[in-house]
Amino acid sequence: MASFYIGVDVGGTTIKMGIFSDIGELLEKWEIPTRTEEEGKNILPDIVDSIEEKRAVYGGNILGIGMGIPGPMTDDGVVLKCANFGWGVFNVKNAVADLTGVGNVKVGNDANVAALGEMWKGGGCGYDSIVMVTLGTGCGGGIIYHGKVLTGSKGAGGEIGHIKVEANETETCGCGNKGCLEQYVSAVGIVRMAKKNLREDSCLNQCEEITAKDVFDGAREGDAYCLEIVERFGKYLGTALSDVAHVVDPEAFVIGGGVSAAGQILIDVVEKYYRENAMYALKDTRFHLAKLGNDAGIYGAVRMVLFK
Repeated sequence: MASFYIGVDVGGTTIKMGIFSDIGELLEKWEIPTRTEEEGKNILPDIVDSIEEKRAVYGGNILGIGMGIPGPMTDDGVVLKCANFGWGVFNVKNAVADLTGVGNVKVGNDANVAALGEMWKGGGCGYDSIVMVTLGTGCGGGIIYHGKVLTGSKGAGGEIGHIKVEANETETCGCGNKGCLEQYVSAVGIVRMAKKNLREDSCLNQCEEITAKDVFDGAREGDAYCLEIVERFGKYLGTALSDVAHVVDPEAFVIGGGVSAAGQILIDVVEKYYRENAMYALKDTRFHLAKLGNDAGIYGAVRMVLFK
């Protein structure tokens, strides 16, 4: 009889899942659709059904199930509402344990779980204290301190996207506040900045629909306006991360999400402003690109239950 672990990363569109050996080797990964209708009542049963199908194929013993959820989570597995699914407040950990009969179940916020995965097998490998920054549609973060996720008292630790960085902002962030980091460094935020005062001589005028990739590509090609936007992006993110470092003092920052595909140009501009603003003792904090891509969540989920 084989023994294995299951990692689950619950997203708004798909649920990514993976089977791992008892030494943390990924054996198989797959996805199922996230059925969010009827306040997400089918999500956990769908996950369990899929796990049971794999258990039948592998014919083994499930040693643990880890799960990342896109919402604030308490240490004991209670989700404090998840608007994307229509979930209220309930104990996800206990629900999964009851449905599967597996006692070793752990649940965490998806960004924190992805950070754990990157520390274990990705861009943060070799460190035990990192801050992961996820730049996608929004801006998320996860803090790992001595190998443990720092969740905070309300499960909202690592929400760096809602650090206030611009006092004069008039537009409202999705969180309800104004001037949040997310409004400038997410994919949506970069496009918003680029469109706001778009110059006639910029290559962006040739784009059918401007994307964050277009902005970074233009900067690489020397487009003056794109370079201005990238500098502004770097100033906001680099300065905010220096603030984060002054509180948690990580060994490294790991930057992931779709925007991170920009590569070294992104790292260079963020590092520049970080080092300008960090105190002397923190100036040498390392910066790395994430390596696991969409698999970071399943790796981190398994890491939670593999190493108790």
